[in-house]
Amino acid sequence: MLEALSGRGFVDCVAVVTRYFGGVLLGPGGLVRAYSEAVLTTIDEAQSGGLVVGRERRELFRLALSHADAGRIEAELRQRGVLILGTDYGRDAVLHIAGDDAARLAAIVAGATAGSAELEALGHEWVDVER
Repeated sequence: MLEALSGRGFVDCVAVVTRYFGGVLLGPGGLVRAYSEAVLTTIDEAQSGGLVVGRERRELFRLALSHADAGRIEAELRQRGVLILGTDYGRDAVLHIAGDDAARLAAIVAGATAGSAELEALGHEWVDVER
């Protein structure tokens, strides 16, 4: 089972296979094949269903917006494939954004905000990304 997971590039995860029949009819080789096949089938189904999350190192940004514009701009950014990590609401609405191309992201933000807001770079971090 571990070989099946690591062979597909999975780390920091666990797989559980439950057997309802306790016999030895399959033999040791058959059990290994059955367990491996169960894990690989589950991985394939999870990937095809969009349930697998990967970790990627991304640049982090902060985007301060007025409360009146925040919802519309956040929706537009998400539509364009921008990864929004979260939003803080205080004096302003602050979007926390992760990107892999600062110039492209700046152009998207400029278009969405008509040039009225500017990204603030915050460094890098590993973030969860759907695969």
